Amino acid sequence: MHGGLVIVAALAYLVGLFAIAYLADQRSGWLSRLASSPLVYALSIAVYCTSWTFFGSVGRAAETGPGFLPIYLGPTIVFVLGYVVLAKMLAVCKAQRITSIADFIASRYGKSQLLAGLVTLIAVVGTIPYIALQLKAIVASLQVMLGRSDDIVARTMVAGSIDAAFVVAGVLGAFAILFGTRHLEATEHHAGMVVAIAFESIIKLVAFIAVGLYVTYGLYDGFADIFTRASAVPELAKLMTMEKAGPSWITLTLLSMAAALCLPRQFHVTMVENTDARHLRSATWMFPLYLLLINIFVLPIAFGGRLAFPDGSVNADTFVLALPLANDAPGIALLAFIGGLSAATAMVIVASVALSIMVSNDLVMPALLRFAGGYLAGQADLSQLLLGIRRAAILVVIFLGYLYLNVIGESQALVSIGLVSFCAAAQLAPALVLGLYWRGGTGRGVTAALSAGFLVWAYTLLLPLFAKSGFLPDAFLTHGPFGIAALKPYALFGLTGLDSITHSLFWSWLFNIGTLLIWSLVATQSRIEHTQATLFVEIFRQQAGAQQPSVWRGRARIEELRALAERFV
Repeated sequence: MHGGLVIVAALAYLVGLFAIAYLADQRSGWLSRLASSPLVYALSIAVYCTSWTFFGSVGRAAETGPGFLPIYLGPTIVFVLGYVVLAKMLAVCKAQRITSIADFIASRYGKSQLLAGLVTLIAVVGTIPYIALQLKAIVASLQVMLGRSDDIVARTMVAGSIDAAFVVAGVLGAFAILFGTRHLEATEHHAGMVVAIAFESIIKLVAFIAVGLYVTYGLYDGFADIFTRASAVPELAKLMTMEKAGPSWITLTLLSMAAALCLPRQFHVTMVENTDARHLRSATWMFPLYLLLINIFVLPIAFGGRLAFPDGSVNADTFVLALPLANDAPGIALLAFIGGLSAATAMVIVASVALSIMVSNDLVMPALLRFAGGYLAGQADLSQLLLGIRRAAILVVIFLGYLYLNVIGESQALVSIGLVSFCAAAQLAPALVLGLYWRGGTGRGVTAALSAGFLVWAYTLLLPLFAKSGFLPDAFLTHGPFGIAALKPYALFGLTGLDSITHSLFWSWLFNIGTLLIWSLVATQSRIEHTQATLFVEIFRQQAGAQQPSVWRGRARIEELRALAERFV
């Protein structure tokens, strides 16, 4: 397609998206009221479906058949069967005024600032590969859309004379700043962003279904026809069984369940941006329904792509675009491109905004208060400083994703990049879930547990990717560091026969949960840790007690109250 048309369409879509967010941020008007509707809330949770869903699911289905399903089975289980856990978590967030997952975990275990900083660090490092995934998907889709064009935009893009990923990262960074840091909100509610993300969820769903209908009923005569033709090819017939689905169904289901709770963007839209606890009950069926609808046509598109390009000349991740283009349907292809762009931008915007809140609240501001407290005390208004920190954090996070893409991500499939992030986010799950139901646990114990799990994740999953990219010697993978076979990252302590994701999750969770339990059993809780444990575990009982009227009768002098307040304010 003509490069100018594609670029203008993409920019027009992003500008329209910002207009929706801007109007929804106004305190009056129907768009502003939409932000408080259960439908918009459920659609905002669908930010879970990124370019991995739009492009990568088809690519995985083209190789493993039903092997793409566990990624969506996990969140479906969480929302359909785990309402009690979600409702309790949401009640805690409302009662404790939680603004991020780092805030949640740190508040539960004694309001530890060190723990909040560690969770923030894990969240940032774990999200960087996921942002790289979105950049890679956008650049790949641009190259497919422009690959056969003769105009100057396409020649420049495809020839690589401009760094498309850098430009895309800059544009996404600018829009993330416009969406999430135009003003400060004490509650961290961003009505405009939520409405815009809900709109994007509709766009990517409509676009994917449109491509599915075109392939299934335009290029073929329906589901029966495309499955019959695929079954006639022995290699494709195997994809209709579990033969190539892989042994890691349980692992991927557990990972996706943890991701639905622990990915910073998912926690943010599900817990922090919630304006009415009753909306959660609606989301328990709306969100799983969305996941069902967006996955109906994954296998037909995958089989259609394999039948249309049997020589493997086209990357399966791009079948959604390649099939309409190859069959002279530019309108469908452009709609698919906008859908994929929508899926990617939604993730980057919400993730970078959520991370910027954590970086500002739990890393930068505590450091400034410790080392530049005198300067801060002399400032009458810190709002511009806070906004500047958050804007800088957004740009840094997105461009770290760009660096990851250039260093490691070019050689990885979209699904592989996503699973690396899922495994990192899963390190937060034990502390998060246990903290809701188990009174034990100390701040130091959880800090040690998260550190152990995160280091094992980095050793067994992240460092091997650097080795594969040539930044570490091959011997690190084949013989282990210093030739110690027991320390081979893909066969740690002699454990073999597992895929890399299952292997990493097993060892990281073993060290994580083991450290948490052992440390918590031998250590003694402080008074604030005991108090917070009670507030979290007994949240519903605390709320019931708060509803009972109580009157305190006594005396206090203003000077005494001021002296008390000065300890905290």
